[in-house]
Amino acid sequence: MEKDTSTDSPAKTCRLLVRATDRAVLSTRLPDTGEPYGSLVLIAATPGGEPLMLLSDLAEHTKNLKADPRVSLLIDGTAGLDNPLTGARVSLQGRIQADDDVLARTRYVRRHPSARLYAGFEDFSLYRLIPDRAHLVAGFGRINWTQDVLFTGDYQDLAEAEAEILAHMNSDHLDAVGLYANRLLKRSGVGWFLTGIDPEGCDLRRGGDCARLNFATTVSDAEGARREFVRLVQLARSA
Repeated sequence: MEKDTSTDSPAKTCRLLVRATDRAVLSTRLPDTGEPYGSLVLIAATPGGEPLMLLSDLAEHTKNLKADPRVSLLIDGTAGLDNPLTGARVSLQGRIQADDDVLARTRYVRRHPSARLYAGFEDFSLYRLIPDRAHLVAGFGRINWTQDVLFTGDYQDLAEAEAEILAHMNSDHLDAVGLYANRLLKRSGVGWFLTGIDPEGCDLRRGGDCARLNFATTVSDAEGARREFVRLVQLARSA
């Protein structure tokens, strides 16, 4: 079963949507007319919850944001619902900036393995959105403008240990990862593996399918992650 997020704060709900979704609509402004321009982008997230995008210099949206870094990013969490208007979505407003952080780029490529084909090209750069505010629609009657949507707790130790944690889980505990997907998230199939871990949960992938498993409590280091993974596999085996 997935963790019930209906009682989360608007800021955390926004953040979990960013973490759970692998694509979004990026809206920029055309430099010559000022008209809005929307485009599909693939996203990942930093441990703090900032959206990451790997963009080509040749793309229209990249030309636009270089002229004006103010953007809006629509993240849609309504996939699979009979009535999408009952689902959650968030529009993040803020400024986008180039990001040369190695760990951020690594997180992005793990989230989107196909990006390895072009991530090293000179005309592709990683960008990070710094949100100023967010407009959340989490269902009927749950509509909020909110600020300070980023995770503010300590996550540096976890971020530095992430690669080792993922390698260990994907080499020694793939059976547990499969249980997370099949029993806790009700996602079918074999071959699920972890692509990321952050203080609030972990990301899974199988082919073109992505899934998100939120933690019951935040974790800040490898030991905290180990305890949560053990708890989750025990929960999955009893499901």
